[in-house]
Amino acid sequence: VVTLSLLMYPVLRSLALQLHSAVTGSYISGTHSIAFINCLNEQIAKDIARAIMDKKLAAYVNILPKSLALYFWKGELEESTEILLLVKTRTSKIGELSNYVRSIHPFEIPEIISLPIDQGNPLYLKWMEESVPRD
Repeated sequence: VVTLSLLMYPVLRSLALQLHSAVTGSYISGTHSIAFINCLNEQIAKDIARAIMDKKLAAYVNILPKSLALYFWKGELEESTEILLLVKTRTSKIGELSNYVRSIHPFEIPEIISLPIDQGNPLYLKWMEESVPRD
C-alpha cells in the first residue's frame, strides 16, 4: 500500500492541482516553461523555430539577435556569435521538444535548457494553454 501510494502521489497531486486550477481559474506554477535554444545563425534559428511551431511543440518562439558567446569546447576556450531562441511551451512538452530539436539541430550538443514559468499574465498563460495541445 505504501509503495503504491508513493508511486501514485505524482499523478494524484497533478490531478488535484488541475482540479483546483479548473475550479478557481488560477494558474498552476510550473505548468509552462521557457526553453532556451542556441543556434549558429539566423537561418538555422528560423528553420528550427518553424519546425517547432509546425510540430505544435510551442505556443510562441522569439528569435533574439546575434550575441557573443564564450565557452569551453574540447578543452579550448571558444568564441562565436549565436542566435538565441526563447521557446514558450507546456512543461510537459519539454522532453519531446528537446528530443526533436536534438534530431534536427546541426550542433553536436545543442544548448536546450528550460525554466518553469512561475507567474505571468493570466490571459497570456491561458492562451499558451490553448495553443499547445496536451500530451
